[in-house]
Amino acid sequence: MAALSETWAHRREALAVLVLRLALAWFLLVWAINKFLAPDQYMRLWNYLHDWKIGESGPYYLGGVQLVIILAIIIGAGRPVSYGLGLAMHIVSTSAVWPRLIDPFAIEKGFPVNRNLSITLAALSAFVALWLLRHRDHWSLDAWLAARRNRN
Repeated sequence: MAALSETWAHRREALAVLVLRLALAWFLLVWAINKFLAPDQYMRLWNYLHDWKIGESGPYYLGGVQLVIILAIIIGAGRPVSYGLGLAMHIVSTSAVWPRLIDPFAIEKGFPVNRNLSITLAALSAFVALWLLRHRDHWSLDAWLAARRNRN
């Protein structure tokens, strides 16, 4: 009975990390794909948030690099690096809006303009959790390869 309970706990843990990993990959994927669908919009956003121009090819380069990292996150490859790079990408985004995060109840023209940015902190916390739980990601490519190596 103890072995069954242990197996169920292992599966629950693996499922929880899988759900977290895939949700965060989707979160990043939406932003990466947008760089290809609306590069001008992203250039303006980047220039506004970071106060320097990235050029016309910048969104494509950034989006391409991000898609490679996101794919690695989706399949759970190179977990310490890929999960860390996902976290780093989100830290860059979070740092760009940090002043607005500390004033979540700002009102402009009768509308709360910073409130939805609280999602940024929730996602940042989730990325930290994923990186900390990377060794518990039992249903990843890395874990599958390790189990296969151990069988041989």
